[in-house]
Amino acid sequence: MLFKTLIKPKKDLTTVREDITLEQALTVLEESGYRCVPILDKTGQIFRGNIYKMHIYRHKSRGGDMSLPVTYLLKNATKFITLDSAFFNIFFSIKDLPYITVLDEHNFFYGILTHSSLLNMLSQSWNVEIGSYVLTVVSSGDRGDLVEMAKIITKYTSIASCITLDVKATELVRRSLFTLPAGVSEQKLDKIVANLERKNFKVPEIENLRA
Repeated sequence: MLFKTLIKPKKDLTTVREDITLEQALTVLEESGYRCVPILDKTGQIFRGNIYKMHIYRHKSRGGDMSLPVTYLLKNATKFITLDSAFFNIFFSIKDLPYITVLDEHNFFYGILTHSSLLNMLSQSWNVEIGSYVLTVVSSGDRGDLVEMAKIITKYTSIASCITLDVKATELVRRSLFTLPAGVSEQKLDKIVANLERKNFKVPEIENLRA
């Protein structure tokens, strides 16, 4: 589920109505400084799509009629999520967009989730601000590997966060990134790494977050 605190609500956004012209939309985009903004219906509740500054300029440079309605160049009409969308749907929906539109439980326009706010949330999940080291641990991806790695690490310290990469079925190795909490000494780090490698888990990279 999407956290509402990550969303920029409609009241804080620049939007345009579906009944304005391309010329008017361009003025809004120029004054706001945004490269694209949402297009809403006349009631301000229904999301119609996005209008991009570059598409208007391209249209204008080719001698296009700037008195046409803004909907003539609307994009991303089907690119939206809802407040109860699953995280993975959100992540892949926003991949190629500057933001993704968010609809409420009535399918009305609620706001937008920007790329930057999503990346900030992901960076917070790494606990970089309160971490000491990030260990990249390589395993075969066999059942029980993650439990075994965590068991070795927690003999010496707690785990601030863990992210697993290379989860495709075709991958022969699995990389797990463990963030260790603040206060872990170099001596304790060396013991953790030595124990992991003794159990045939490779540690090819150690990032010092305090450096």
